[in-house]
Amino acid sequence: MRATLFILPLFLSLVACNIDPSGGASRETQKKFTPPPSLPAPAADPFTAHDPASGSAVDPALADDEPRSLMQLQVVLDRLGFTPGVVDGKEGLSTRNAIAGFQEARALPVSGKLDDATRQALASWNNIPATRLVTIPADFAAGPFVALPHDPAEQAKLPALGYQSLDEKLAERFHTTPETLRMLNPAPAAGSSPSKADASLTASTFHAGQQVRVPNVGADRIDDSMVPDAPWRDTLASLGVGTAQPQAAKIVVSKSAGTLKAYDAAGKLVGMYTATMGSQHDPLPIGKWKVVGVARNPDFEYDPALFWDVSDKSAKQKLPPGPNGPVGVAWIDIDKKHYGIHGTPEPSTIGRAESHGCVRLTNWDVARLAQMVKPGTKVLFEA
Repeated sequence: MRATLFILPLFLSLVACNIDPSGGASRETQKKFTPPPSLPAPAADPFTAHDPASGSAVDPALADDEPRSLMQLQVVLDRLGFTPGVVDGKEGLSTRNAIAGFQEARALPVSGKLDDATRQALASWNNIPATRLVTIPADFAAGPFVALPHDPAEQAKLPALGYQSLDEKLAERFHTTPETLRMLNPAPAAGSSPSKADASLTASTFHAGQQVRVPNVGADRIDDSMVPDAPWRDTLASLGVGTAQPQAAKIVVSKSAGTLKAYDAAGKLVGMYTATMGSQHDPLPIGKWKVVGVARNPDFEYDPALFWDVSDKSAKQKLPPGPNGPVGVAWIDIDKKHYGIHGTPEPSTIGRAESHGCVRLTNWDVARLAQMVKPGTKVLFEA
């Protein structure tokens, strides 16, 4: 019999686990959605990166306005699938993990430090600027943006657990934080301030038609023929995640390192992400497992009886899908009942906060991984 989905409300400090998606098939992949042939082709994404040819110089018009060497490193590693969590130009555990992943994939000494050999191996991407300028399209800025209530019963009334502001949506698209975007854009351009009505509606710093500087994340091109599910295609576009992803034959999650590694059939490391997994109350289930299905944009059912830190007096609720849902945009189900790999509404907490036993990634990283795995992909949880 299929397991019921259990999730934790957003106001709790720990992200929920011990859950299964109720809207997507936990033990099998979701049914594919084929749009009617009368639908027009999706418009080109104005946010898609346009990179210089390998070995060519950076166009002066596209160069950074100031040196940002650490952010440039994060941008390149993010593009290569060794992601630093949020791209913020700050050194930390996630960036060291990303460097170590690149070093392992290139058969370099693994130190997590940017040594001379690693710099030389990364030299091919020196012409990728750390940032680029984009103009916010009206449809991207249109919302709706709704402040999410704390009460699960009120959340259940919403059509989706979407973004609360344009700042938040823009930050996820460029794999960063609203604070980093404000740092890159310390003041609005003259004459471009939003109206009071717009500001009160979105509670955002940014607005439609504004040119802003963003982290230059790439690898974001989407082949529409590979994504027949239109809502999932929209999710990938909103997260800046392309469809050209390597296929993973094995996933290794290390509790001690705080990482998730993806290996191809030849045993080569093709992706590495900093992850959050387990806690004292809900430890990571050490052992060998396998992927049994992927739920994309799933909705969830909340059962407070399953959580040690939630009152059993709370009622069960079915919560709608969305990037601000407790498990983000995707759930990768494994054959350990109620456990899986999923996204998060709080990307800046990855590698810091605890989970309820599951493996938690940023929304953009779980969207990548959801395209890399399939039923039968091996999963190893190790101490």
